[in-house]
Amino acid sequence: MTDLPTDTILDAIADRRAERRNFLRYAGGAAASAGALSLLAACGGDGDSSSSPSPTPTATTPTVGTDADVLNFALNLEYLEASFYSWAAFGQGLSTGIMSGVGTLGTVTGGAQVNFQDPIVAQYAREIANDEIAHVTFLRTILGSFAVAMPAINIGGDATGAFTAAARAAGVVGASDVFNPYASDINFLLGAYLFEDVGVSAYKGASPLIVNKVFIEAAAGILATEGYHAGLIRSVLYRKGVDPAETLAGASSILTNARLISDARDSLDGSSEIDQGIGDTTTANVVPTDTNGVAYSRSTGQVLNIVYLNKTAVGSGGFFPNGINGNIRTSAAS
Repeated sequence: MTDLPTDTILDAIADRRAERRNFLRYAGGAAASAGALSLLAACGGDGDSSSSPSPTPTATTPTVGTDADVLNFALNLEYLEASFYSWAAFGQGLSTGIMSGVGTLGTVTGGAQVNFQDPIVAQYAREIANDEIAHVTFLRTILGSFAVAMPAINIGGDATGAFTAAARAAGVVGASDVFNPYASDINFLLGAYLFEDVGVSAYKGASPLIVNKVFIEAAAGILATEGYHAGLIRSVLYRKGVDPAETLAGASSILTNARLISDARDSLDGSSEIDQGIGDTTTANVVPTDTNGVAYSRSTGQVLNIVYLNKTAVGSGGFFPNGINGNIRTSAAS
Protein backbone atom coordinates (compact mmCIF):
# COMPACT_ATOMS: atom_id res chain seq x y z
CA MET A 1 0.00 0.00 0.00
CA THR A 2 1.41 3.37 -1.03
CA ASP A 3 1.64 6.00 1.70
CA LEU A 4 -0.27 9.19 0.96
CA PRO A 5 1.51 12.54 1.42
CA THR A 6 0.57 14.38 4.62
CA ASP A 7 -1.09 17.22 2.71
CA THR A 8 -3.27 14.73 0.79
CA ILE A 9 -4.40 13.06 4.00
CA LEU A 10 -5.20 16.42 5.60
CA ASP A 11 -7.14 17.52 2.52
CA ALA A 12 -9.14 14.30 2.54
CA ILE A 13 -9.98 14.74 6.21
CA ALA A 14 -11.01 18.34 5.56
CA ASP A 15 -13.25 17.24 2.68
CA ARG A 16 -15.01 14.64 4.83
CA ARG A 17 -15.47 17.18 7.63
CA ALA A 18 -16.93 19.69 5.18
CA GLU A 19 -19.33 17.08 3.81
CA ARG A 20 -20.60 16.25 7.30
CA ARG A 21 -21.00 19.93 8.18
CA ASN A 22 -22.84 20.70 4.95
CA PHE A 23 -25.24 17.81 5.54
CA LEU A 24 -26.00 18.98 9.07
CA ARG A 25 -26.29 22.58 7.96
CA TYR A 26 -28.80 21.83 5.21
CA ALA A 27 -30.71 19.27 7.25
CA GLY A 28 -31.22 21.37 10.36
CA GLY A 29 -29.96 24.86 9.73
CA ALA A 30 -32.95 26.13 7.77
CA ALA A 31 -35.44 25.09 10.40
CA ALA A 32 -33.34 26.48 13.25
CA SER A 33 -32.83 29.81 11.52
CA ALA A 34 -36.50 30.17 10.69
CA GLY A 35 -37.46 29.49 14.29
CA ALA A 36 -34.91 31.93 15.61
CA LEU A 37 -36.00 34.70 13.26
CA SER A 38 -39.63 34.29 14.24
CA LEU A 39 -38.70 34.56 17.90
CA LEU A 40 -36.31 37.49 17.66
CA ALA A 41 -39.14 39.99 17.96
CA ALA A 42 -39.82 38.53 21.40
CA CYS A 43 -36.33 39.35 22.73
CA GLY A 44 -36.52 39.45 26.48
CA GLY A 45 -39.51 37.08 26.54
CA ASP A 46 -39.70 33.83 28.43
CA GLY A 47 -39.12 31.58 25.43
CA ASP A 48 -42.36 29.66 26.07
CA SER A 49 -43.22 27.65 22.97
CA SER A 50 -46.92 28.14 23.66
CA SER A 51 -46.69 31.84 22.83
CA SER A 52 -47.34 33.23 19.34
CA PRO A 53 -44.42 35.48 18.41
CA SER A 54 -44.49 37.68 15.34
CA PRO A 55 -43.22 35.88 12.23
CA THR A 56 -40.66 38.58 11.46
CA PRO A 57 -38.46 40.90 13.57
CA THR A 58 -40.08 44.18 14.55
CA ALA A 59 -38.55 47.53 13.62
CA THR A 60 -38.19 48.51 17.26
CA THR A 61 -34.60 49.17 18.29
CA PRO A 62 -33.60 46.72 21.04
CA THR A 63 -32.80 48.20 24.43
CA VAL A 64 -29.75 47.36 26.53
CA GLY A 65 -30.12 43.97 28.14
CA THR A 66 -32.25 42.32 25.45
CA ASP A 67 -31.23 39.10 23.75
CA ALA A 68 -30.46 41.01 20.56
CA ASP A 69 -28.02 43.25 22.41
CA VAL A 70 -26.17 40.28 23.86
CA LEU A 71 -25.99 38.47 20.53
CA ASN A 72 -24.81 41.64 18.78
CA PHE A 73 -22.10 42.01 21.42
CA ALA A 74 -21.02 38.47 20.55
CA LEU A 75 -21.20 39.28 16.83
CA ASN A 76 -18.65 42.09 17.26
CA LEU A 77 -16.24 39.63 18.87
CA GLU A 78 -16.85 37.11 16.09
CA TYR A 79 -16.05 39.77 13.47
CA LEU A 80 -12.71 40.23 15.23
CA GLU A 81 -11.85 36.55 15.51
CA ALA A 82 -13.09 35.69 12.03
CA SER A 83 -11.06 38.51 10.49
CA PHE A 84 -7.87 37.44 12.28
CA TYR A 85 -8.18 33.76 11.42
CA SER A 86 -9.32 34.39 7.85
CA TRP A 87 -6.27 36.53 7.14
CA ALA A 88 -3.91 34.13 8.92
CA ALA A 89 -5.26 31.00 7.25
CA PHE A 90 -6.37 32.22 3.82
CA GLY A 91 -4.68 35.58 3.28
CA GLN A 92 -7.93 37.49 2.92
CA GLY A 93 -10.59 39.16 5.02
CA LEU A 94 -14.31 38.53 5.31
CA SER A 95 -16.58 38.82 2.29
CA THR A 96 -18.48 42.07 1.96
CA GLY A 97 -21.75 40.14 2.12
CA ILE A 98 -21.33 39.48 5.85
CA MET A 99 -20.20 42.91 6.99
CA SER A 100 -23.14 45.30 6.65
CA GLY A 101 -25.75 46.06 9.28
CA VAL A 102 -26.80 48.53 11.94
CA GLY A 103 -24.19 51.12 12.88
CA THR A 104 -21.05 52.34 11.15
CA LEU A 105 -19.38 49.85 8.83
CA GLY A 106 -15.65 49.81 9.49
CA THR A 107 -12.58 48.45 7.77
CA VAL A 108 -9.89 46.03 8.91
CA THR A 109 -6.38 47.37 9.47
CA GLY A 110 -3.65 44.77 9.08
CA GLY A 111 -3.86 41.07 8.47
CA ALA A 112 -1.61 38.72 6.49
CA GLN A 113 -1.37 35.05 5.62
CA VAL A 114 0.93 33.03 7.85
CA ASN A 115 3.62 31.00 6.12
CA PHE A 116 3.02 27.99 8.33
CA GLN A 117 5.91 25.59 8.83
CA ASP A 118 3.88 22.99 10.71
CA PRO A 119 1.18 21.53 8.41
CA ILE A 120 -0.90 20.49 11.42
CA VAL A 121 -1.02 24.06 12.76
CA ALA A 122 -1.97 25.23 9.26
CA GLN A 123 -4.85 22.75 9.20
CA TYR A 124 -6.01 23.86 12.66
CA ALA A 125 -5.91 27.49 11.50
CA ARG A 126 -8.08 26.71 8.48
CA GLU A 127 -10.62 24.80 10.54
CA ILE A 128 -10.91 27.52 13.20
CA ALA A 129 -11.17 30.21 10.50
CA ASN A 130 -14.07 28.40 8.87
CA ASP A 131 -15.79 28.00 12.26
CA GLU A 132 -15.44 31.69 13.11
CA ILE A 133 -16.71 32.79 9.70
CA ALA A 134 -19.66 30.44 10.19
CA HIS A 135 -20.34 32.04 13.59
CA VAL A 136 -20.56 35.47 11.95
CA THR A 137 -22.98 34.18 9.34
CA PHE A 138 -25.06 32.29 11.90
CA LEU A 139 -25.41 35.21 14.31
CA ARG A 140 -26.26 37.58 11.46
CA THR A 141 -28.95 35.15 10.30
CA ILE A 142 -30.70 34.81 13.64
CA LEU A 143 -30.42 38.56 14.32
CA GLY A 144 -31.84 39.47 10.92
CA SER A 145 -32.37 43.22 10.52
CA PHE A 146 -31.04 43.80 14.06
CA ALA A 147 -27.52 42.57 13.16
CA VAL A 148 -24.83 45.21 13.61
CA ALA A 149 -22.25 46.03 10.97
CA MET A 150 -18.63 45.03 11.35
CA PRO A 151 -16.88 47.87 13.23
CA ALA A 152 -13.38 49.15 12.51
CA ILE A 153 -10.89 46.44 13.53
CA ASN A 154 -7.13 46.62 14.06
CA ILE A 155 -5.34 43.29 13.69
CA GLY A 156 -2.10 44.75 12.40
CA GLY A 157 1.23 43.12 13.08
CA ASP A 158 3.27 46.31 12.75
CA ALA A 159 4.40 48.97 15.22
CA THR A 160 0.95 50.56 15.31
CA GLY A 161 -0.96 47.28 15.47
CA ALA A 162 -3.11 46.26 18.42
CA PHE A 163 -1.18 43.00 18.75
CA THR A 164 2.04 44.96 19.27
CA ALA A 165 0.34 47.19 21.85
CA ALA A 166 -0.92 44.12 23.71
CA ALA A 167 2.44 42.33 23.53
CA ARG A 168 4.34 45.39 24.76
CA ALA A 169 1.94 45.85 27.67
CA ALA A 170 2.26 42.19 28.60
CA GLY A 171 6.06 42.19 28.36
CA VAL A 172 6.11 39.63 25.55
CA VAL A 173 8.22 42.09 23.54
CA GLY A 174 10.17 45.17 24.55
CA ALA A 175 8.70 48.66 24.74
CA SER A 176 9.92 49.53 21.25
CA ASP A 177 9.67 46.07 19.67
CA VAL A 178 7.00 44.74 17.32
CA PHE A 179 4.86 41.63 17.72
CA ASN A 180 3.64 40.22 14.41
CA PRO A 181 1.17 37.32 14.84
CA TYR A 182 1.57 36.43 11.16
CA ALA A 183 5.36 36.06 11.28
CA SER A 184 5.54 32.44 12.49
CA ASP A 185 3.55 29.48 13.73
CA ILE A 186 4.35 30.35 17.35
CA ASN A 187 3.39 34.00 16.97
CA PHE A 188 0.11 32.97 15.35
CA LEU A 189 -0.66 30.57 18.21
CA LEU A 190 0.09 33.26 20.81
CA GLY A 191 -2.15 35.71 18.94
CA ALA A 192 -4.92 33.11 18.87
CA TYR A 193 -4.36 32.39 22.57
CA LEU A 194 -4.92 36.07 23.34
CA PHE A 195 -8.41 35.84 21.81
CA GLU A 196 -9.64 32.32 22.52
CA ASP A 197 -9.70 32.31 26.32
CA VAL A 198 -11.50 35.67 26.24
CA GLY A 199 -14.11 34.25 23.87
CA VAL A 200 -14.89 31.33 26.17
CA SER A 201 -15.25 33.52 29.26
CA ALA A 202 -17.33 36.04 27.27
CA TYR A 203 -19.92 33.51 26.12
CA LYS A 204 -20.10 31.91 29.55
CA GLY A 205 -20.54 35.32 31.19
CA ALA A 206 -23.23 36.36 28.71
CA SER A 207 -25.27 33.16 28.91
CA PRO A 208 -27.27 34.18 32.03
CA LEU A 209 -28.25 37.41 30.25
CA ILE A 210 -30.09 35.58 27.48
CA VAL A 211 -33.77 34.81 28.10
CA ASN A 212 -35.06 33.18 24.93
CA LYS A 213 -34.39 29.43 24.90
CA VAL A 214 -33.60 29.38 21.18
CA PHE A 215 -30.84 31.92 21.67
CA ILE A 216 -29.54 30.21 24.81
CA GLU A 217 -29.05 27.03 22.80
CA ALA A 218 -27.34 28.95 20.00
CA ALA A 219 -24.98 30.69 22.43
CA ALA A 220 -24.26 27.42 24.21
CA GLY A 221 -23.33 25.82 20.90
CA ILE A 222 -20.91 28.61 20.05
CA LEU A 223 -19.48 28.50 23.58
CA ALA A 224 -18.76 24.80 23.13
CA THR A 225 -17.01 25.46 19.84
CA GLU A 226 -14.93 28.26 21.37
CA GLY A 227 -14.04 25.90 24.20
CA TYR A 228 -12.73 23.36 21.69
CA HIS A 229 -10.74 26.10 19.96
CA ALA A 230 -9.23 27.39 23.21
CA GLY A 231 -8.30 23.89 24.37
CA LEU A 232 -6.70 23.17 21.01
CA ILE A 233 -4.63 26.36 20.98
CA ARG A 234 -3.53 25.84 24.59
CA SER A 235 -2.63 22.19 23.90
CA VAL A 236 -0.52 22.97 20.84
CA LEU A 237 1.25 25.81 22.62
CA TYR A 238 2.02 23.58 25.59
CA ARG A 239 3.31 20.75 23.41
CA LYS A 240 5.60 23.11 21.55
CA GLY A 241 6.62 24.80 24.79
CA VAL A 242 8.01 21.57 26.27
CA ASP A 243 9.32 20.06 23.02
CA PRO A 244 13.16 20.06 22.96
CA ALA A 245 13.09 20.42 19.18
CA GLU A 246 11.02 23.59 19.46
CA THR A 247 13.37 24.87 22.16
CA LEU A 248 16.30 24.42 19.81
CA ALA A 249 14.34 26.36 17.20
CA GLY A 250 14.05 29.31 19.55
CA ALA A 251 10.65 28.60 21.08
CA SER A 252 11.84 28.30 24.67
CA SER A 253 9.82 31.33 25.75
CA ILE A 254 6.41 29.90 24.81
CA LEU A 255 5.33 28.99 28.34
CA THR A 256 6.61 32.30 29.70
CA ASN A 257 4.87 34.35 27.02
CA ALA A 258 1.58 32.53 27.56
CA ARG A 259 1.82 33.34 31.27
CA LEU A 260 2.60 36.98 30.51
CA ILE A 261 -0.44 37.25 28.22
CA SER A 262 -2.59 35.64 30.91
CA ASP A 263 -1.29 38.05 33.56
CA ALA A 264 -1.96 41.00 31.25
CA ARG A 265 -5.56 39.94 30.70
CA ASP A 266 -5.97 39.60 34.46
CA SER A 267 -4.54 43.07 35.01
CA LEU A 268 -7.08 44.58 32.61
CA ASP A 269 -10.30 42.92 33.77
CA GLY A 270 -10.24 43.70 37.48
CA SER A 271 -8.76 42.44 40.74
CA SER A 272 -10.09 38.87 40.56
CA GLU A 273 -7.79 36.12 39.33
CA ILE A 274 -9.79 34.58 36.50
CA ASP A 275 -7.04 33.82 34.02
CA GLN A 276 -4.36 31.15 33.88
CA GLY A 277 -1.34 30.31 31.78
CA ILE A 278 -0.79 26.96 30.09
CA GLY A 279 1.46 25.44 32.75
CA ASP A 280 5.15 24.82 33.26
CA THR A 281 7.64 22.20 32.13
CA THR A 282 6.33 19.63 34.61
CA THR A 283 2.58 20.32 34.74
CA ALA A 284 0.21 21.17 31.90
CA ASN A 285 -2.72 23.53 32.40
CA VAL A 286 -4.71 22.99 29.22
CA VAL A 287 -8.09 23.78 30.81
CA PRO A 288 -8.18 26.92 33.01
CA THR A 289 -10.85 26.33 35.68
CA ASP A 290 -11.70 27.09 39.28
CA THR A 291 -11.44 24.49 42.08
CA ASN A 292 -14.72 22.94 40.93
CA GLY A 293 -13.42 22.40 37.42
CA VAL A 294 -15.70 25.15 36.09
CA ALA A 295 -14.54 27.64 33.46
CA TYR A 296 -14.49 31.31 34.38
CA SER A 297 -16.91 34.01 33.26
CA ARG A 298 -16.32 37.62 32.24
CA SER A 299 -18.87 40.41 32.07
CA THR A 300 -19.27 42.34 28.85
CA GLY A 301 -17.38 45.22 30.48
CA GLN A 302 -14.47 42.96 31.41
CA VAL A 303 -14.30 41.53 27.90
CA LEU A 304 -14.16 45.05 26.48
CA ASN A 305 -11.38 45.93 28.96
CA ILE A 306 -9.26 43.30 27.22
CA VAL A 307 -10.11 43.94 23.57
CA TYR A 308 -9.91 47.72 24.11
CA LEU A 309 -6.62 47.18 26.00
CA ASN A 310 -7.78 49.53 28.74
CA LYS A 311 -8.72 48.83 32.37
CA THR A 312 -10.89 51.95 32.66
CA ALA A 313 -14.42 52.64 31.40
CA VAL A 314 -13.93 53.65 27.76
CA GLY A 315 -15.81 53.21 24.50
CA SER A 316 -13.00 52.30 22.13
CA GLY A 317 -9.38 51.27 21.76
CA GLY A 318 -7.07 48.39 21.03
CA PHE A 319 -8.53 45.93 18.54
CA PHE A 320 -11.62 48.15 18.10
CA PRO A 321 -10.19 51.65 17.52
CA ASN A 322 -13.65 53.21 17.13
CA GLY A 323 -15.45 50.92 19.55
CA ILE A 324 -17.94 48.18 18.75
CA ASN A 325 -21.39 48.55 17.23
CA GLY A 326 -24.55 48.02 19.25
CA ASN A 327 -25.94 49.10 22.60
CA ILE A 328 -23.27 47.39 24.73
CA ARG A 329 -20.14 49.45 24.06
CA THR A 330 -18.39 50.52 27.26
CA SER A 331 -15.70 48.65 29.16
CA ALA A 332 -15.77 48.29 32.93
CA ALA A 333 -14.01 50.55 35.43
CA SER A 334 -11.62 47.84 36.50
